[in-house]
Amino acid sequence: MKADWQLRSRQFVIGERTLIMGVVNITQDSFSDGGLFLDPERAAEHALQLLDEGADLLDLGAESTRPGSLAGDAMAAVTSEEEQARLLPVLEALLKARPGAVLSVDTYKSTTARAAVAAGAEIVNDVSGFCWDPQMAAVCARLRCGVVLMHTRGRPEEWRTQPALPSDTMLAMVHDGLAASMSLALDVGVAPEAIVLDPGYGFGKKFDENYNLLVRQGELRSLGRPLLAGVSRKSFLTRTLSRTITSAGGPASEDARETASIAAMVAAILHGASVVRVHGVRAAVEAAAIADAILMAG
Repeated sequence: MKADWQLRSRQFVIGERTLIMGVVNITQDSFSDGGLFLDPERAAEHALQLLDEGADLLDLGAESTRPGSLAGDAMAAVTSEEEQARLLPVLEALLKARPGAVLSVDTYKSTTARAAVAAGAEIVNDVSGFCWDPQMAAVCARLRCGVVLMHTRGRPEEWRTQPALPSDTMLAMVHDGLAASMSLALDVGVAPEAIVLDPGYGFGKKFDENYNLLVRQGELRSLGRPLLAGVSRKSFLTRTLSRTITSAGGPASEDARETASIAAMVAAILHGASVVRVHGVRAAVEAAAIADAILMAG
């Protein structure tokens, strides 16, 4: 899908090639790299490396939404003040070093979104699709920033106990949830061209349910906006590896988990994703170039 993505101060043209969003987790407890980049200087160095490796934009997050966390709850472990104390020094250091960098902030809190955009962020990436903070949609409308609306089924502390869903039910739920988030955004004045949609792999979807969603992901383009897919290092990939590599003689290595992430990312591109959110940028850039060539040939 070729479309303009209107950000705070510029536009991205989506659809000419896959855009690579590099992940910078400034957290103690992320499922993939929690604690590695909690120090602001180290986080900024890592972020600059991702840009050097070819990331088109970066997504900075300062609160984990792993399964079992309290994200989105009124008693969330990370307050807005703590989130901003982690996030803003890294954001400001990055923009000082690379003034042209396109930065997204991964938050569901409107106060953090407001502070981050004031500091130079272009995009607000809300894992709740504007559902956990009643002020978020109106704040993003006033900020005139780009937004990523993700579908999340329930709250993180509920994910382990949710019943399984059939493939058709899962797709319909994600479609309807994203449509509702879009309507909420548009009703308060968010521009349609500011919106990108994320099916929310792993966010309330159990293991193989993610594959069912991935194979039908392209149907979500009927909502009229480009899709972002974040499959990197998700637990459903590790579970698949545990059923194959582990049974063949040992636990899955770090390299195997990265390879699985790239394989799932390529599948997401071939099934309609225009933006991919990744931890390992260099390999993702190379793999996305091949996936793009396949799509162009088709």
